[in-house]
Amino acid sequence: MGLLRDELLKSIWHAFTALDVDQSGKVSKSQLKVLSHSLCTVMKIPHDPVALEQHFKDDDEGPVSNQGYMPYLNRFILDKVRDNFDILEFNNVCWTLCFKKNINMSHLLISNDDAFKVWCIFNFLSEDRYPLVVITEEIEYFLRKLMEDMGGIWNQERFDDYKLTLNRKQQCLSAWELIELVGMGHFSKGMNRQTLSMGISEVFQELILDVLRQGYMMKKGHKRKNWTERWFVLGPNSMSYYVREDLTDKKGEILLDRNCCVESLPDKEGKKCLFIVKCSDKSFEISASDKKRKQEWIQAIQTCIQLLRLGLPAPHLEAKLRRRELRQKQQAEQGELEERMRLLQIANENKHRQLESMRKKLEEAAATATLEEQRRKQTQTDLQDRYRTDLEREKMVRQQMEEQVAQKSSELEQYLQRVRELEDMYHRLEDALEDERQARQDEETMRKLQTRLLEEESAKRAELEQIHLQQQRAISQTQAEKQELESERLAKETALQAAMLQLESLERERHGALEQYEEVRMKLEQAANKTKSWKDKVAKHEGMVRLIQPGDKGPQRMTNWGPAAFTDTELDLRKKSWQEKKNHNQSASSERG
Repeated sequence: MGLLRDELLKSIWHAFTALDVDQSGKVSKSQLKVLSHSLCTVMKIPHDPVALEQHFKDDDEGPVSNQGYMPYLNRFILDKVRDNFDILEFNNVCWTLCFKKNINMSHLLISNDDAFKVWCIFNFLSEDRYPLVVITEEIEYFLRKLMEDMGGIWNQERFDDYKLTLNRKQQCLSAWELIELVGMGHFSKGMNRQTLSMGISEVFQELILDVLRQGYMMKKGHKRKNWTERWFVLGPNSMSYYVREDLTDKKGEILLDRNCCVESLPDKEGKKCLFIVKCSDKSFEISASDKKRKQEWIQAIQTCIQLLRLGLPAPHLEAKLRRRELRQKQQAEQGELEERMRLLQIANENKHRQLESMRKKLEEAAATATLEEQRRKQTQTDLQDRYRTDLEREKMVRQQMEEQVAQKSSELEQYLQRVRELEDMYHRLEDALEDERQARQDEETMRKLQTRLLEEESAKRAELEQIHLQQQRAISQTQAEKQELESERLAKETALQAAMLQLESLERERHGALEQYEEVRMKLEQAANKTKSWKDKVAKHEGMVRLIQPGDKGPQRMTNWGPAAFTDTELDLRKKSWQEKKNHNQSASSERG
């Protein structure tokens, strides 16, 4: 039912958009009334004209959008749809409302009926999103199947060229663009109109009417047992047969279910290429024109029965779902690939930035090294000039004082030694400067460390002061609680002593009550003995001797003439009641105290 609703919505969408003349996305309520009444009539649904007015009573008589019409359409029309109407008639009503406003048939090679069939095929192959379009993969599937049914050869290069022009536009076609593509005969060149019409009809019967196979065969009658030629049409769950191929006079139908089977039969009664279709209620013997068609029919019927057993849809519908699932999978893979490429590009850009940063650092290091080399060369040049001046001076001195050559030679040696010491001192000075710089860095690090330690120490000190304050408050609170507990203990001891005194008083009263009970019991025994001796005297005096007979087994009551006036159970109850009253009086007196 969900697939049927989707297909119905596609046709209704075409009709709704056709009523939207100014393409504002809204249609007047008067037009929607006509559309709703037509839909209810063709789908055999009771139409309620008041429901539309009540549903849109807050719209102030204005036009209604597609989104606004959808709740009414779902509730009052589509939710009541059953499969008891002719879906072709429904599609024809929607087609009649929309085709004249969207396409001009005068320049096309196909008839209005063929255009209607292409429109139905478009609705079947289109994507489940609005506005409705059919993508290039489904266009290729439809055109390839059309060429096969026309007996033509599929030209893949021509379609690839057309797909390139299509990709530059929008990569999909609307229903009217698809009708114009087929009607212009771009992919059916060399075919006449009749052949193109027959090809469209065969594709329409397969995809829309669920016709899996059709053709003339001989069928054996059930009553007269005669053989008659019939035009058979095989669907997903039935096999209908007609007088002619125009499907006007239907003679019967073979209902297929999961319990049916088809078997080949040997030739008999002058008929060849026989097979039988066995159903639960009856069987049908059929004769094909040749062995090839016989095998093809058997295979097609077995395929239908197998699909019914597996609960699968028709082959073309299942193929459509597989193609859609494959496209969704490819789109998901394409999206995943694009995401990977994007991540790789980001990683490449990051790597490029890192390399650029490293290059700049290397250039800066090279510039620093060059500057240091220039400084070193300048220092060496200065030293060389200095050495040169000293040597010239020494030369002048040596020339002037040839007689003191030995002395000057020793001074020269001393001077050279001093130069070496200066160079050594220069290198040591550079090392000392480096050590000083490192020491300053270490001193800065230690200063930061000391600062952090001081901060941590101050935080710990504040925390300890907080803990100390909490301990002081806890100690003061504990002392207060201790004093309160001591006062409670003293009060409880006082109450305990009072309770002990009351208990001793109750004990004394209990002993007194027991003594009174013993006195009463002794008096009752004495009275019983006196009563018994008195009765014996009366019996002897009157001379009446009676036999002792079994008496009542129930509890004996004691009277003034026998053993006591009460039974033991009644006496215990009276004792218990007396004790409870006494305890109640004592507890009341203690509460008042």
